[in-house]
Amino acid sequence: MAATRVTGRPIPISERVARAAERVLRVLGDARTGLALLLLIGLANAVAAFLPGGPRLLDAWPYAVLLAIVALTGVAAVAVRFPAVWREWRRPGAAQAGAGALTAHIGPVTPALVVDRLALAGYRARLEEARGRWAVHGVRRGASRFAGLFSHLALVIVVLGAAIGAAFGSETTFSLLPGEQALLDAPRDGFSAAVRLEAFDAEFGADDRPRRLDTTVTFLEGGEEARTSLLRVNEPGDFAGYLVHPWTYGPAVRLRVTSLGGDTLLDGAVPLDEVRDGVPVGSTELPTQGLTLGLAVTDAAANEIGVSAVSAGGLVDTARLRPGESARIGDLEVELAGFDAWVTFLSRRDPGLLVLFGGAAALCASLAVAFWLPRRRVTVRPVPATGELELILRGERFDRPTDELDRLARALRSAT
Repeated sequence: MAATRVTGRPIPISERVARAAERVLRVLGDARTGLALLLLIGLANAVAAFLPGGPRLLDAWPYAVLLAIVALTGVAAVAVRFPAVWREWRRPGAAQAGAGALTAHIGPVTPALVVDRLALAGYRARLEEARGRWAVHGVRRGASRFAGLFSHLALVIVVLGAAIGAAFGSETTFSLLPGEQALLDAPRDGFSAAVRLEAFDAEFGADDRPRRLDTTVTFLEGGEEARTSLLRVNEPGDFAGYLVHPWTYGPAVRLRVTSLGGDTLLDGAVPLDEVRDGVPVGSTELPTQGLTLGLAVTDAAANEIGVSAVSAGGLVDTARLRPGESARIGDLEVELAGFDAWVTFLSRRDPGLLVLFGGAAALCASLAVAFWLPRRRVTVRPVPATGELELILRGERFDRPTDELDRLARALRSAT
């Protein structure tokens, strides 16, 4: 007898592609995939926070690709789960007995009364009849599953806000002395939003930690004063779509330098914007004299600074000054008028900030609904051997609704 070989029909390419796409969609929508990606993002941010120059890593393309994949997992999770959630909302399914389920037994009640009592208890109920048997299935707070799904889309919104900020935002830093001003962004045609530093006031405790850091600034538009604001730590200024933060600060000295002939060579503040051996230092050029004045704090308690005049040939002369004192240094007369401060500002424009915060708020709200108003499913069916009704109630994995079971059992027993 000859063997018979059965051959199946070849699977069309379109069907193969559809099956492969579905497998990819399910892998992306798997909660384990999303958790692994979020842990990877957290690790990348931690590394960027601790490494010198680490923030630049977050501007590189691998991090952008990682964020894009996270957004895809959010969309995939909704696409995979939404059909089942919608079917359950429209047509509640059976709650199966077993691990995690709560059960109770009650006397005989007609199916119509079961549906009525479940509806009064807040359940969306459906009567199912087949082959002479019946069961009533119900779901309460089914919308909480939609809230859980929306949390995935909220995460996508957060990533979208971050992407908008990275693509279209700007960040600028600049240092100002009192009376100086600067644009809030790179110069361009028609842009005139600026800030001027008016004063910096600090108060320190006995442990040398700052208790108060107040920065008074004036915002300008088109060269005209718009408003004056007081900026503090974690209280930035908001002007023309920019957030302006006082970022760092340091000491400055007010010097008056004249030649022996009485010509004024310098009359203003010089920032001590470097630190050497724990001492604030700075310098300023005097081109007409071919000199550089080096400045360093020599006695912080006495407000004393050291001034050195240096030429191309080396050190010319040095002197120590306190506020109000003057000294001849080489062919110069140098007077220390007093101390001041310089402030470095961070000016940031982030058009995706509202989108990001909106997504974060939606994420918190949707998770709150999903956890505080969990879905509950119930099935009521007759037990042929006893003639009683079996009540099966299931909550979410984190929810054990014992009180709900008692409430439903009492409602159904009152109908017997």
